[in-house]
Amino acid sequence: MLSRRHIRVKVMQVLYAFSGSESDDFSKDQKFLMYSIDNMYNLYLLIMSLLIEIHKKAESHLEKSQKKHLATKEDKDPNRKFINNELMQLIRGNEKLLKEFEKYKIRNWDLDNEYVEVLFKAIVTSVIYSEYMQTKTSDFKKDKEFVISIFKEIIAPNDKLYDYIEDKNLTWLDDLPTVNTFILKNFKKVKESNLESYFTPLLYKDIEDKEYAIKLFKKTLLNQSILATEIAEKTKNWDSERIANIDYVLLKMAICELQNFPSIPTKVTINEYLEISKEYSTPKSSIFINGILDKLVKEYQEKGKLNKVGRGLM
Repeated sequence: MLSRRHIRVKVMQVLYAFSGSESDDFSKDQKFLMYSIDNMYNLYLLIMSLLIEIHKKAESHLEKSQKKHLATKEDKDPNRKFINNELMQLIRGNEKLLKEFEKYKIRNWDLDNEYVEVLFKAIVTSVIYSEYMQTKTSDFKKDKEFVISIFKEIIAPNDKLYDYIEDKNLTWLDDLPTVNTFILKNFKKVKESNLESYFTPLLYKDIEDKEYAIKLFKKTLLNQSILATEIAEKTKNWDSERIANIDYVLLKMAICELQNFPSIPTKVTINEYLEISKEYSTPKSSIFINGILDKLVKEYQEKGKLNKVGRGLM
């Protein structure tokens, strides 16, 4: 679920906030970094539990309609297509996912049910819902397409949900696009025969990704002086006060990665930090960072300092 780019963003944020020197104790900062990364899984569980609560709301709404004193024919014999949606039934019946909700104490919607109500109303008044409910029959493929559509068009972009997530945890704001994208991809690939663990993915692809996060953070912090000198030598014609602080952080991380991660291709490192700078820094930052890194890479190649392993990693 977690990409290397998102790991880089998390490390960047903690390094940007770090105010000490390389000789200071940064154990608390490292602990916060790991908490910030691990907490992304809680956000995933929160969004998945929201989907279930919306589905439960639809069920309870239908039951209340049937019990009306002056129930109409439609109330008495309602269209249960959304209630019977095969993908939603698959998610709601996933015991492993339900156990994860308990383990991580995901009970937000018990107290904040108004957000469930807002999203439920937005769904049932949408064209997507209207078109889906035109018949009472469906199949797994169509049910899946419907869930993907309401998630992509109604739930994920909802402003009130965005504000709620921001209030609950500030670190989740950068995680939300990644989590939403992952959920959509997961829904597109899901099959009726998937294992029960399908909806409880691993946060890290493998142990190497977790080690990468810690190593990148520690190596960048412990070599701040050396990295700053490298940058200073390549920015003599730049007014240091005009260089954005975030650009300094990204340059230090990129140089650290070039020097200490032999299995990561040089082009991948440069491209990743350029993309991050476009999103988090100034409009001209990517041009500035690319120029500095390009000079450094050429210098490292001439001096034989780029110790990359494997074919095509230069």
